[in-house]
Amino acid sequence: MTRPPAPGDRTEVTAVGPFDAAAVVAYARASGDDNPLHVDPTIAAAAGFPAPPVHGMRLMAAIEPALAAWRPDLRIKRLAGAFVEPLLVGEQARLSGRVLKTTGADATEVLIRITIQGPRRGPCLVAEAVVVPREAEATA
Repeated sequence: MTRPPAPGDRTEVTAVGPFDAAAVVAYARASGDDNPLHVDPTIAAAAGFPAPPVHGMRLMAAIEPALAAWRPDLRIKRLAGAFVEPLLVGEQARLSGRVLKTTGADATEVLIRITIQGPRRGPCLVAEAVVVPREAEATA
């Protein structure tokens, strides 16, 4: 049996992107989020961006496969995040995480802080995920 994650453990660093314009348009179509800021370079430029920003929820969607690749024995029970700085079309980011604490009666709930760091100074996304063993039932 694999040992449960412990405070201080780190996930693998995972590449996120780069997303080209076609991928952003496809995500806009699939998600229903057709805000022109994401798909029209002219509108993005008018808003002060050198390229359209990738949808924040597309960045959130990168978390589950990264955590599953790191620990396939765990699943996400809860996920919340804050978007800090946009990732622009054509840019690549790095996803990493660190276990903050374990909770629950048998310490099976694990709180992980996840950061998606783009090419600029600030992170694109800071999130927290509570993960539990795959066989555990969801209670929330």
